[in-house]
This record gives sequence, C-alpha cells and structure tokens, in this order.
Amino acid sequence: MMKLKNLAAYIHPAGWPFIGLFAVAAVALGLFGLVPFFFGIVLFAWCIYFFRDPARVTPARPGLVISPADGRVIAISEVVPDPDLGLGDQKRTRISIFLNVFDVHVNRSPVDGKIVHAHYRPGKFVNASLDKASVDNERMALALQMSGQHPYDGQLLGVVQIAGLIARRIICTVQKGYVLQAGERFGIIRFGSRADIYLPQGLHPLVCIGQRMIAGETVLADCLGTEAARKGEVR
Repeated sequence: MMKLKNLAAYIHPAGWPFIGLFAVAAVALGLFGLVPFFFGIVLFAWCIYFFRDPARVTPARPGLVISPADGRVIAISEVVPDPDLGLGDQKRTRISIFLNVFDVHVNRSPVDGKIVHAHYRPGKFVNASLDKASVDNERMALALQMSGQHPYDGQLLGVVQIAGLIARRIICTVQKGYVLQAGERFGIIRFGSRADIYLPQGLHPLVCIGQRMIAGETVLADCLGTEAARKGEVR
C-alpha cells in the first residue's frame, strides 16, 4: 500500500485544494445516505487520480523532441502560427494532443532550451478536440530556443497549453528566461484540455494521428534523424 508520504509526492500541488473540497463534499453527501456517500467517494477518488503526477523516464539523447502531454494525437497539420506565439510567419508542423479527464494533466518540456517568449491569452472554452480550439480557446504559449548538439540548436519550438470545455484554469510555473530540460515539469491544466507543439521548419514528426502519447517519454521528432514524416494505420 502506498504510504501517505509517497502519496503526497505523487499528487501535483495544484490538486490539494480540490482534493480537500471533494473530501468535504463526500462527507456532506454521506449525511443523505449510503448511495450519495458512495457517489461522493467515487468523485473524491477520481480527483486524486486526476491530479496524479507520476515520475517519467525521459530519453536523454540530444535532439529528441518529447511529448509535453499525455493524451491522443488528434491532428498533425502545416499552419502559420498566430503572431502572439512569437514563432514568426512561416508555416510549421503543428502536433495537437487532446487530454481527456482521465489523462495525466501535468505538462513537461519537449526539449532542452531557454524560454524566449511567453504569452498568456484569455479566450473561449470550446471543446479542445476541435481544431478551432487552437485559435479561440484560452491558452498559454511558450517559445523555446532549442539547445544541444544537433542541427536545430538555436531554433525555436513552440508549446501551447490550451484550456478545454471543462478546463478553466491553466497553470504555468515558468516564465521568459527560464532554462528547461526535456521532460521537466512546467505546468498543469485543469480538467480536460489540449497541447499544441510547433516544430521547427524542416523537422518531421515521428508520430501519427490516433497514437497515445506519454508526457516526458514519447518521442515526437528527432533532430538527428533522417526519416520522413511517419505514417500509420489502425490494425
């Protein structure tokens, strides 16, 4: 059985106020009988599960771009980034990952690099699985200047936290000037959301639409690789 100390380390700090609130709600529901109490306990357990923050094993080779979020790839497209992302006006490959309410919502840096641009923009809360969520929804955008021994050293990569239909709070714990390592935590989104990754020009994705991602572990692209954009099929 997990010890309380280990449980505390397993939960993201942003979750404790909600866990406490759900615990109080479960007790309050218990005043109305066993069935409401059971319902409250289920919600309490789900809240703990939602805010879990498990350790991840991040591939450490220079040049790898790692998924910043758990979830499913719902789109890979060539787009011109919005001006407020600080990525210029040339088309880039954008990988969009949708997080449902059962995914880990802690976000991790996709690369080693320095944050050279950070921009928060309020917006709508439409379903994060829709393509227009990348433009219309509330979001926090970071541009990282990549570092390391690979051809894309010094180029910019964008990662965007996007609120969804249920998510109403984006937490970003870093700002301009911070230096991050690939796999390092930089924030969390509550409760169901999306993450967009804008690759440098010429860098091909090694994932396909429909694939499941693991933040801090799944390789999205390889700056030292020569493979063309990967294709896949359901089998």
